[in-house]
Amino acid sequence: MLDNGGCCLIVTGAPGSGKSTVSRLVAGRLNRSAVLNGDQVNRLVVSGRVGPLDRPAAEAARQVQLCNENLCALAANFADAGITPVIDWIIPDRAQLDFYHLALSPRRVLLVVLAPSIDACRHRNAERDPEDQFFFEGYESLAAEMRRGFGTMGWWFDTTALTADETAARIVAEAPRLAGHGFTRLSQ
Repeated sequence: MLDNGGCCLIVTGAPGSGKSTVSRLVAGRLNRSAVLNGDQVNRLVVSGRVGPLDRPAAEAARQVQLCNENLCALAANFADAGITPVIDWIIPDRAQLDFYHLALSPRRVLLVVLAPSIDACRHRNAERDPEDQFFFEGYESLAAEMRRGFGTMGWWFDTTALTADETAARIVAEAPRLAGHGFTRLSQ
């Protein structure tokens, strides 16, 4: 069910939660998969790029929406070709999650929210190569917004005590059962 385009897997969480590493490891355990990294798609805009937290806020929001649209289009194309898309991106609120759900419908959407402790996220970010570090101080508010907005949707996976390999193995084994919670199938 998780392999060969059987679903669209979203791996989200706070900066430093392990999204990119785990997404690559999950995809590597599947027969046919593609990693769709939101940061990489966002960086396709070379001239005039505004990061998600940068100013002007209206342009940042417009570019985040464009990135979301492109990620969903790519994910749908891969899934329809029998290749499981593993989307690696911060989806911070219910409105964006609902956009993904609708844009990917009628395909099955599985949501894994990597939810290690905030201290673990900060530590993991500090351990990264300096070019890959993301300086972020809004962990508490992001976690609260995601919890409030997502409610019980998806699989909230506390990975504080797990390695990236252990996390990926559990996602491959358990996501089909746990990560679809709270989603209903939509028809186009």
